[in-house]
Amino acid sequence: MSTALLVVQLLNGLQLGVLLFLIAAGLTLVFGVMDFINLAHGVQYMLGAYLAVHFHALTGNFAAGLVLALAAALVVGLVLEVLVFRRLYGRDHLDQVLATFGIILFLNEAVEVIWGAVPLTLPAPEWLDGSFVLMEGLLYPTYRLAILAAGLLVAVGLWYLVMRTRVGMLIRAGATHPDIVAALGVDIRRLFTLVFGFGAMLAGFAGAIAAPILSVQPGMGDNLLIVAFVVIVIGGIGSIKGAFVAALLVGLVDTLGRTLATDGLRLVLDPSAANQIGPALASMLIYLMMAGVLAVRPRGLFGRTA
Repeated sequence: MSTALLVVQLLNGLQLGVLLFLIAAGLTLVFGVMDFINLAHGVQYMLGAYLAVHFHALTGNFAAGLVLALAAALVVGLVLEVLVFRRLYGRDHLDQVLATFGIILFLNEAVEVIWGAVPLTLPAPEWLDGSFVLMEGLLYPTYRLAILAAGLLVAVGLWYLVMRTRVGMLIRAGATHPDIVAALGVDIRRLFTLVFGFGAMLAGFAGAIAAPILSVQPGMGDNLLIVAFVVIVIGGIGSIKGAFVAALLVGLVDTLGRTLATDGLRLVLDPSAANQIGPALASMLIYLMMAGVLAVRPRGLFGRTA
C-alpha cells in the first residue's frame, strides 16, 4: 500500500469513527443510565439525514438546515420517549427490543411515504466544497476533514458536560445508583427524558453531517446500529470515554481492514483466492476485535466493575 493511500484510509477510518461515536454516545447513555435497549436509535440517525435535506431545501442554507434538523431530531426523540419508550422502562428487555423494532419498521415506511424511496442527496456548503492538500499530489475533501473536526469538538464538549457539570454528575449517578438519586429528590423521569432526547439529537447530528457524503435513503441507519452496538460493548456500557476510544478503533480497523486484508492475503495466497477471502475476512475483523476485548475485559475497555 502506498503512503498516500494509507493516509487517506487513516483519515477515512477516523471519520467513520467520529460518526460512530456520535451514534454510540447517545446509545450508551440510554443503555447505561436507563437500562433500555433502543434498537430504533439507527432510524434517528436516518431521520437526521432526511431532516437536513428537507430543511436545506426550505432554507437554501446548509447551516440553517443543520440547526433546524437538530431541533427537529430533538423534538422527535422527546415525542417518541413520551409516547412510546416511557411505557417500556422497567419492562423486560425482550419487550423493549420488540417495541423498538416496530418503531424501526414504522419510521422506515414513514420516510418512504413522505420523501419517497429514491435516494436523496445533500450538497456540502460552498465554503467546504473543495479539497485540502495533504501532501504533494494528494488532495482530500475539505468537508470530510470538517466532519472529523466537528466530531472531535462534540466529543470534547460531551466529555465536559458529563464529567464537569451538575447535569453530567446526575447522569453518572443515575447510571450507577438511580434509586439513591431519586431518594435525594431528583426527578429521574425528567433525567431519563433529557438523556433520551440528547441521545436522539446526537444521532440526528451524525446523520445530518453524513448526508453530503452518503445517499440518504430508508434503512440507512440499520447497519450502523449494529456497528454502534459493537462500539459500546467494546468501550463499556455507559462510558462516554469508552465509546469514543472504541469508535475510533472500530472505524480504523474496519476501514484499514478492507484494504489490508486482501493485500496481506495476496502474500500467501494466489490473487483470485485473496480477492474472495479478503473482503469476507475484513467484514469480520471488528467482531473478532470485540471477542478479543471481551475475553480479556468482559465489561469492555472502560466498563464499570461489578
